[in-house]
Amino acid sequence: MTTNKLRAGMIGMGMIFDDTYRPFFERVHADGMFRRDFGLIEVELSGVASRTGARAQKYRQAAGNRIGPFVSFSGTDAAQQLLPHVDVVCVATPDDRHFEAARLALEAGKHVLIEKPSVLTLQELDQLDQLARKQNVLAKVVYHKLADPDHKKLRTHYVDGNLRHVNNGYCTLLEPKSISGSQFAEWIQGRNPGTYVAVHYIKLIDFTFGDRSPHAPREESVTRSLTPTNWRLARITCNGQRGIVGSAAGSTWDSVQLQVVYAYPDGREAAFDIHTSWVTPDNFPGYVDQEVQFRFDNGVWNAHQRKRGVEMTIEGRTPGEFKITPNHHYNGSFIEPWGERTQRGYGVEIIQKFFEEVAYVEFGGPSDQRLQRLSAMRGLTYNDVSADRNTVAIVQAMEALLFRQAAGQPGCVVEVNTPRGGLVLLTPGKSEATVLYAERV
Repeated sequence: MTTNKLRAGMIGMGMIFDDTYRPFFERVHADGMFRRDFGLIEVELSGVASRTGARAQKYRQAAGNRIGPFVSFSGTDAAQQLLPHVDVVCVATPDDRHFEAARLALEAGKHVLIEKPSVLTLQELDQLDQLARKQNVLAKVVYHKLADPDHKKLRTHYVDGNLRHVNNGYCTLLEPKSISGSQFAEWIQGRNPGTYVAVHYIKLIDFTFGDRSPHAPREESVTRSLTPTNWRLARITCNGQRGIVGSAAGSTWDSVQLQVVYAYPDGREAAFDIHTSWVTPDNFPGYVDQEVQFRFDNGVWNAHQRKRGVEMTIEGRTPGEFKITPNHHYNGSFIEPWGERTQRGYGVEIIQKFFEEVAYVEFGGPSDQRLQRLSAMRGLTYNDVSADRNTVAIVQAMEALLFRQAAGQPGCVVEVNTPRGGLVLLTPGKSEATVLYAERV
């Protein structure tokens, strides 16, 4: 049997790598990756790039034979050194470092997977999309919450017409102080939890309610044209609080309340409030508190992570070492009934899906049909950078609004696709407008 190979490179070796990429690479190292249309593929972690190399060395020693040999690069040019050794690059750095790493990888002709948010501005997104098209490679974004069983069922009901015409919604994700004060303390200055986690829900809303027709997953089933709701992104407002993880007069944010409004052709609007924070007490029972509610013409959908499964208390070990209300759907380690130890969940599955897309492009049929396969995979709107425009537009608007608030100008609003530009920031009491992005979003 002929076995093809994909050499993967990892830029960033922090918590996200350990939670999701590590178990994926260890599993495919042991078992390979198989699908009938592309056969057996060897996927190996061939190289990593990080700032110091310390975590890579620690992982190499801890993993033993669970992973193959890989090269490790560190320093300011680590990403550039990595590229000749790999075919696929995964970017899991802090969000304000995504663009440069992804740009370098795409320029080198590598397929790229970027942790959310893909980038922080539409100008950067345009560059990545253009590079991917020029180099004929995939550029994708990790939105693992789209693969949460509850969110998939929500979209299924909407696509099937059981839930009709979303009117408004509320989403919240609250994380403990240890996130901002410890795990991400190195890069948190000038950052905010909205950019870090609100993007999950921004994408969930835009994808779930903005696209009514699932794409065909394979080349042999030609990708169908979209049948969208025909709503359009209309405006963005937001407010934030400071004073716990940074100065009350600074630009480092404790919590953010974002509102995103979509407009329907008939004049109705749908408003979504997304609240995020990373200063919840570390001993909060749920550790991470996540909740969504969406209201439709004919129904209501509620989902709450802490109330959908297990509660557990172990003296002296919860909620620190173990979570009181764990989300085993996202990522969990298990002893299977047949004795095998595994780590699985939708946080890992979404990464495997990307590698299946790359394998399909490269090995899913004759080489002279590669561009057709590439086009089919690029048409998957759940993760392609070309479908990330509304999400990045909202992120760019949110950061600009928080910057204005920190400068003493709260209450601004960003309008979308007006005669003055694609993203236009308006300040109360002032007639002039600031164009954040001139082209149509």
